Amino acid sequence: MAVEPLQEEPTIGRLIRDAQTDLSTLVRKEIELAKAELKVSVTAGGIGTVFLLAAAFLLLLAVILGSVAIAYFINWNGQGLDLHWAFLIVTGFYVLLAVILVLLGIKKLKRVKAPEKAIAQGKEIPRALKGQG
Repeated sequence: MAVEPLQEEPTIGRLIRDAQTDLSTLVRKEIELAKAELKVSVTAGGIGTVFLLAAAFLLLLAVILGSVAIAYFINWNGQGLDLHWAFLIVTGFYVLLAVILVLLGIKKLKRVKAPEKAIAQGKEIPRALKGQG
């Protein structure tokens, strides 16, 4: 017959220390995982942002060239309006468009409100941790 060696039963202090160690390790590993995920996301986001900025720059160039083309179209080789009036018409159109976009942007920004539900829940956390919630 094989006799099993007697094992000591862990004390409360040792169990608490082991739980603290395990919890600390778990939190540390979760932070490392989050850092690794963020690094990948930030890299992809940075490259995506560069592509979007390049596209925006090219679109800006296209708008400028298109504006010049429209002004020359209005002039129509000297048969239409004078060239300076044609450029003023195109400029006026862009100013009008900008004013409309500013007014729409202000209207939308006035609708922005604080996240009231999240704030209310955040205020309940201390009560819940104390066992009152």
